[in-house]
Amino acid sequence: MSKDLPKSYNHADYESAIYTRWEASGFFDPDNLPAAEAGLPGEPFTIMLPLPNANAPLHVGHALGLTVQDILTRFARMRGRRALWLPGTDHAGFETQVVFEKKLEKEGTSRFKMTREEFYKACWNFVQENKHLSEQGIRRLGASCDWSRNIFSLDPEIVKVVYETFKKMHADGLIYRGNRICNWCPKHQTGLADLETKYEERIEQFYYFKYGPFVIGTSRPETKFGDKYVVMHPDDKRYAKYKEGDKLNLEWINGPTVATIIKDKAVDMEFGTGVMTITPAHDAVDFEIAERRKLDIEEVIDKRGKLLPIAGEFVGQKIMDARSLIVEKLRAKGLVDHIDDKYTHNVQLCYKCGNLIEPQIVPQWYIKMTASFTDNETKQERPSLRDMAVAALDTKEVEIVTEKFEKIFRHWMANIRDWPISRQIWWGIPIPVKYCKQSLESLPRRQAGKVESQACGQPVVDIENKIDTCVGCGGGVIADPDTFDTWFSSGQWPYATLMASDAKKAAVGQPANDFATYFPTQVMETGWDILFFWVARMVMLSYYRTNKPPFAKVFLHGLVRDKDRQKMSKSKGNVIDPLGVIDMYGTDALRFALIFSTAAGNDIPLAEDKIKGMKHFANKLWNIARYIAALGEPLTTAVPEAKTPADQIILEKLNATIIAVTNNLENFRLHEAAQSLYDFTWHEFADIYIEATKTQLLNSESKNFTIQNLYYILNNVLKLLHPFMPFVTEAIWSELYGQEKLLMVEPWPVTK
Repeated sequence: MSKDLPKSYNHADYESAIYTRWEASGFFDPDNLPAAEAGLPGEPFTIMLPLPNANAPLHVGHALGLTVQDILTRFARMRGRRALWLPGTDHAGFETQVVFEKKLEKEGTSRFKMTREEFYKACWNFVQENKHLSEQGIRRLGASCDWSRNIFSLDPEIVKVVYETFKKMHADGLIYRGNRICNWCPKHQTGLADLETKYEERIEQFYYFKYGPFVIGTSRPETKFGDKYVVMHPDDKRYAKYKEGDKLNLEWINGPTVATIIKDKAVDMEFGTGVMTITPAHDAVDFEIAERRKLDIEEVIDKRGKLLPIAGEFVGQKIMDARSLIVEKLRAKGLVDHIDDKYTHNVQLCYKCGNLIEPQIVPQWYIKMTASFTDNETKQERPSLRDMAVAALDTKEVEIVTEKFEKIFRHWMANIRDWPISRQIWWGIPIPVKYCKQSLESLPRRQAGKVESQACGQPVVDIENKIDTCVGCGGGVIADPDTFDTWFSSGQWPYATLMASDAKKAAVGQPANDFATYFPTQVMETGWDILFFWVARMVMLSYYRTNKPPFAKVFLHGLVRDKDRQKMSKSKGNVIDPLGVIDMYGTDALRFALIFSTAAGNDIPLAEDKIKGMKHFANKLWNIARYIAALGEPLTTAVPEAKTPADQIILEKLNATIIAVTNNLENFRLHEAAQSLYDFTWHEFADIYIEATKTQLLNSESKNFTIQNLYYILNNVLKLLHPFMPFVTEAIWSELYGQEKLLMVEPWPVTK
């Protein structure tokens, strides 16, 4: 009996209903898969969804990552594996606070006009609304996530794991609090890690000033008020007559001062005049010299980027406003030697707002990245976090799919510095530390280069928030006002999610074995731009906490660019809204267009014409199925044999396609798998073989056999294409075989 499929495939008629059926089936949960129900264990296959920020809807970059991960998950599921794709969203501390503060600015207010509690509540409501939109977008992209395990990075179970890691690291001596120079954003009022800043090349003025008998060079005259050390290389023969510790009386910006000679190898003899004054409170190199030599440190610029009282008449002025005035004052004193108007250098900026970073000495919590340590629990000696991560690559317990990115990873690790994990923001996971209030308030305002300790004891880690009196003096305590860097919590995502899942199950009396079953995970798929932001930290923290790799493979996709390979931005008007594209062309068209040109790590040009072309491909597939269904049902499901040369060729090419697609998916060559499927379906199957069968169908003796062949090939094509184009393939499968039989859990094709 023939079947009449609708004349055309309208994605809007199918996609929502199909996703509802998928969810209702329970098969997104690997514990419910047919193999599991039959008592077959099935080898686990786990992917953690790289957390989309819970502050905005999905963008086309998310669409690419979600498509890649869904392809890998569906492929594993159809091969009989217990495929778990665990979804979640990230509170995205600093990024979310920036977005929310922009919203407040538009409303004519700011967080500085709110209490911390008011701000947090308002931000929570904002995040929950956008989190819901994000999750709906993930569903619309066809993502076969296990929503029963959906998690948020501020869920209490996640916070508990994060706190336990912090407490253990503190006990192991890997975490310390120190007054060190940091990358300070004057706009957002927080320190940033090196990776949260960017550099921009600028041509500016470089000033040469007379400093006693020397000429010193600087691009920042506004920092020079506190300069009282003049530094030169000990091997610089030009200054051989000056000895370490010599004192010089000289005239400076606000009058006479005394300078001390310092000889230090940190000075570049080839830069400028080879002699410099140092501003330890506002320059990282100067700070390291001062800290190493135990020199006095005095701040000149406050955290708002304004000059402090040491600047005399310039106090309270913004540094860029004061710069030219300071130079004019020095010129009036005859202390300007000359000015270079074409000094090219890189300036450090906040990666979110683009404002100049103002180095500041701020108490921060740091993790030691290159120091070996003794595990406080086992008393075993362990290598540094950095060495654990490098060893993972050496032993291939963790493999980065492309050699290029492995080299980048190793380079970063070789140059890694201690990681500041505290942020001076209100949105996020609070740092679980209490201080003696009396002792903390008695500390000097600026105590550079020293760990803040109290007369009655060190800061106390209080992950259960139960300590309300000082253990030393019995007085009151004050909570640390900072929050964790988001990457500290998200860096624990692979194991924290599964530990949290077990905690949630145990709380309601369910078997809690997710961590034992699904960790380590198999694949981490994400954008190459967060290789070090996130991937490296997941590797280090996983080995530290579990002694296991977080995942076996790292597959990095490129950035989605416009048709001219330009970065997408709202200002350029070239941003593609994935949900808008889905409304017009369907999810499958967007997914296939994204994958078709996706080589690992390469950026992807995406134009609307390409998406439109893949909608044509979905329609072609529908028309193929409609043509075959109209011929009638096959009399048998046996594997057909070739009766004609056309049969022989198509069956051989089908086997070759099954082998190629399987091999390419196993080796993360998704674009090659997609291209071979496109070519086989459109050219070999539709254009050549189906045309050839039209003659065969006229022969009553070969008609049934030909129909059987057509169904056999179509069924395999639908299965092979399903991970890439899940909706149209599931829709066709349902039309052919009914809604009770889901293509999603059909076995993967094998060669015959």
